[in-house]
Parts: sequence; C-alpha cells; structure tokens
Amino acid sequence: MKISFKILILSLLIYLFNNQGSTTLCQEYSLDKETIDRWSTPYRGWHYWNDHIISSNPQIPGYEEFKNSDVPCVYQIPGQTNKWYMSFIAFNGKGYNSFVVESDDLLHWGNPRLAMGFGPQGEFDNGGCVIGAFLYDSYDIKAPRMLKKQNGKYWTLYGCYPRQGGYELRPGYEGVACSEDGIKWSRAKNSPILSIYDADCGVWEKDCIYQPWLVEFKTRYFNFYNAANGGTEQSGLAFSTDLLNWMRYPANPLIHNRKGGFDEGMASDPKVFKDGDHWTMFYFGLGKGGAHIMVAFSRDIVHWSSHPEPLYKAGAHPDGLDKEHAHKISLVYNPNNDTFYMYYCAVGKKGRGIGLLTSKPLK
Repeated sequence: MKISFKILILSLLIYLFNNQGSTTLCQEYSLDKETIDRWSTPYRGWHYWNDHIISSNPQIPGYEEFKNSDVPCVYQIPGQTNKWYMSFIAFNGKGYNSFVVESDDLLHWGNPRLAMGFGPQGEFDNGGCVIGAFLYDSYDIKAPRMLKKQNGKYWTLYGCYPRQGGYELRPGYEGVACSEDGIKWSRAKNSPILSIYDADCGVWEKDCIYQPWLVEFKTRYFNFYNAANGGTEQSGLAFSTDLLNWMRYPANPLIHNRKGGFDEGMASDPKVFKDGDHWTMFYFGLGKGGAHIMVAFSRDIVHWSSHPEPLYKAGAHPDGLDKEHAHKISLVYNPNNDTFYMYYCAVGKKGRGIGLLTSKPLK
C-alpha cells in the first residue's frame, strides 16, 4: 500500500471520528428500542409472490449446467429508465458465475446472459465472481438503482473464491470490476481489494471474506461486507478514496452475533441505504431455525443498532418457498405503484431461487 494512500485513509478516519456536523460520527451510543421499532415499521408486513422470480434451474443459454440461483441485485442503466436489470449468481458444481437478466415490470425477467465468469487459473477469483455491489448514482432508499460512471466506466465490487471444485472454497476474497455497458464486467484491478492476508485483517474475519456492498458518501467509498471466523459470520466496514485501495475500520465488526438471537450464527450480507435522517441496513441473520431478513439502523453510517426481531422470518411463505432460508436481499422502490420490491434468496420446497416480497399486494 502506498504511503500517500495511507495518509488519505488516515485523514478519512480522523474525519469519521471528529466530524462535528449535523451528526457526530465519533459518538458512542445505541439507539433506543422505540426508535428502532418506529424506523423498522415501514419494512414489515410483506406480501408474497407465489413463485420464484428466477428459478433454481434458470436454463441460461450456453450455461445450462448452472443452477441454484442466488444473490440478486437490481440496477438500472442511464438512458434506460423503463428497464431494470438484475445480477444474480448460479453454481455449476465447480464455482459461481454471475449472470444478468432484464425486465420492464420488475416481475418478468428474461434475456439471461453471462456478466462475469471464472477468473484466470491459479488466481484469487478463479473459483467464480459474485458481482452486485454496484456504484449507484444515489443510495437514497427510494431512489432509482441507477448505475453511476466514474472515470468513464461503471463499477462494482465483487466477492470471489480462489479455487474451483466445490462450494465457496476458502479463503474468499473481494475484487473490483468495471464495465463499459453495465452488462459485461471485468477486473479493474488484478489483485484483491480485501483478503485474509492483509495486515489489517481482524480475528473476526481470519478465515474467509465474503460479499461486499458499496456506498458512496461525502466523496468517500464505504464497503460493508461479511466475513467468517470458523463457522461464525459477522459484518464489518472498509474505506476507500479511489475504489481500488481499501483500509478496514478499526472497530470492526459493525454487526455482531447475538447469543440466542436470530443472528446468533451469522450476521451477514449487509445492504445499506440512506433513509431520511438516518441509514437503514438490511442483512440476514442465521439462528433459530433458518436464515432470516434482519434490519439495523444508524445516524452516522458507522455506529449501528440492530432490531432483535426479523423483518421477515424463514418459512413464512405459505407455499414453502422459503421454508429453510430467506436471505440476501435486493430492495427496489417502484414509484409507479408506490411499492417496495424486495428480492431475496428463497430456499425451500422448490430449491434455491430468487423470490419476491412486496410492500403492497400486486395485481
């Protein structure tokens, strides 16, 4: 890491701990239960879509062996305001590839194609790439998920694995990719941006790095990600000024496991949005019989308080679509019908696929 970059990151950390603007980023606090109850209320009471939006066997032309659809992330491309795209991954027994589909109504998705495949043999992403931490134009919770160009290209962070031949073979890494068209993605850097071999890697993440989520705020980049120590996963944060070089937050992890809670085993896959005068994080917790959709809140994007009860519990779908797990969400607001669409990985009677919950019933 270059000394100049260290100075920039240290300046950012000083800013985070000493900013005295409308919110005090150095403040140590926990939000009271009344506040987190009130802030979570708009994201409860979901309505079910009857089937997977993307099935467990998506039959992608040329990639028919890839199954078990997972990790949805919806976005839009500038100039195409009436079309949405969704990245997702599938597994062929060797590793993950990332694919993309498109829709004009957020319900029916088609034209599947490869977005990012296996990295070069022997390298950190040879076991497959999981895109879906896109640089958006806005992170407001109701804003369009519109991609933003930086230096003439679209950007995403991605999770990845070094070896083929199994499911998420450790140790995982994170990389950064870019795209000319928002469809086909390739490496922007030929080395990982986060690794268990980094000098600032913490004990909580010593065995595997998983999926990132990118936020741009006050000209800085924030990478919210989950990682593992043994079989336990928690979520932390890293900072950057250029998308290519990252330094971890010294007080990681941000979201902890809670003994006896719905996130006792895992507190993973954080997705963060600006929500009025605060920030809202959707993540999944593993505990009490499955993976569940959880929520946490922050006034300053650094200090977080999690609600103890899920927004949505695994097994709630009446047709058993998520009988085992409900997790890894992508939240989109549709102004045409004033409705939130929450896509998620639903694992149950029909296998592993992409399900849909909506804040209002759909006709």
